[in-house]
This record gives sequence, C-alpha cells and structure tokens, in this order.
Amino acid sequence: MPDSTIDDSFASRWRAQVLAVRPAILPARHYVYPREAEEVERGALEVLIHPNPQPSQARTQLFLATCALGFRDPAVPTGLWTTPTPEEICAVSGGYAYIIDTTAPERFTMIPFRPVLQILPVPQREAIAAGLLLFVGHHGILAWGAQGEAWRSEKLSDEGVAITGIEGNILHGQGWRMLSDRETAFALDLRTGLQLA
Repeated sequence: MPDSTIDDSFASRWRAQVLAVRPAILPARHYVYPREAEEVERGALEVLIHPNPQPSQARTQLFLATCALGFRDPAVPTGLWTTPTPEEICAVSGGYAYIIDTTAPERFTMIPFRPVLQILPVPQREAIAAGLLLFVGHHGILAWGAQGEAWRSEKLSDEGVAITGIEGNILHGQGWRMLSDRETAFALDLRTGLQLA
C-alpha cells in the first residue's frame, strides 16, 4: 500500500487511523466498500474510524472501513480527506473514492470516476458556503458539497485534466484534445460547474 495522504482542510467530527494490516480481531462493526466487491481484501485500504463519540460510547461507535483498491499505481491517490460535511469522511484507495457517513456507515457514495486522479479541497468562499471537495478524473471534474454531489463538469479532456489555479469562484485548468493534439485551457464556475466562455 502506498503512503496515505491525510487532508484535514474541512472541520470534521471523526477521528480515523489508516491501518497497515487488518486487525486479527475485527471490531463489532465492519463495513466493506463497495459492498459487491470481490477479493476486496487484496490491497484494500483499512481504516479504523471513530465517529465523534461521547466517551462512554467510544468502543461501541468505532468501526472498521475496508475500502477496495482501485489501482496499484503511485500516480493515483490513496488516503483520507475531510469533506464539507463534518460527519463524512472521504477514503480513497488507489484512485477509488468513497464518501462515508460516519454516523451511519452503511450510507456511502462511490465517486464514479475510476480512477480519481486528484482530490482538491476548495474551502468556504462567499458563493460556496460550505466549500467543495473536487474529484478530478481523466475527462472531467466532480464537485462534492455539503449536500452531496454539487455538480459534474462536461467533458473537459480526452485524456487528462490539469487544474492550473483558482481565482475567486473560477477554476482554471487545461485538458488535452485528441483532434487538435494540444492542451486547451478551460474555466469553470465553481458554483455551477459550467464552462465560462
């Protein structure tokens, strides 16, 4: 398992620990993501998660999250990210990204980009009250906000999206276009995900 990133750009109501190996004795609560994964243990990201517990409930609330590995490639991310919702954790295993509700771990969303190539936290801004967590794929960007998926961009590239900067509520980037065989700049409104002319 490659080194794991731990990003705490947003406030959280949980604590988590990436485990080198699955514990010999599993906690009472153990969740596998996605549920239908075969051979999920091979290379999986094992995370012991403590929802923001009352001291008396700490042992009963903790759970083990086993997140199936996407790709064994150092170019794709692995680690844990906070999200605009303090009770949610984003666990990424070899480019497969899972948003897990730590108060109800059976509720999760698997980000549809396979793989996610970059995760970029965008903190609170005037027009984006809680901030966004951006997932960059080969062809586009998905924004996750306090209410879940905020927007998904149209196709920005035929193979590889690069974010070059953020100015105010505008995200700038480049994408490679096969027909022209060159990088083409784009700008997205962070509030809507729509391209700007």
